Amino acid sequence: MVRSRIERQLGDVGKRLKALRTDLAVAEQALMQVDYEADDARLRSLVSETPVAQKEHEQARRQVDVNRRNRDALQSEITRLEVRQDELLDAFNEQ
Repeated sequence: MVRSRIERQLGDVGKRLKALRTDLAVAEQALMQVDYEADDARLRSLVSETPVAQKEHEQARRQVDVNRRNRDALQSEITRLEVRQDELLDAFNEQ
């Protein structure tokens, strides 16, 4: 691979990693918040024992699941790009 092409790809991967890490930090904060709200809804559901409170708890749990999947997808993409970055660095050092 041509050295300048590797440098360009490394730059692109680095920029993408930076953006994904920022997105991951936001996703983790959002997950913490919705998890807190889901726990609160669970307690209200237990205390009130009403169908409305139970439904709110179920909706909050679904939101936690959505946020967790989003966080996990971001983490997986970061891991994939870190591997790619290592491959590019190896190729760069071989040049």
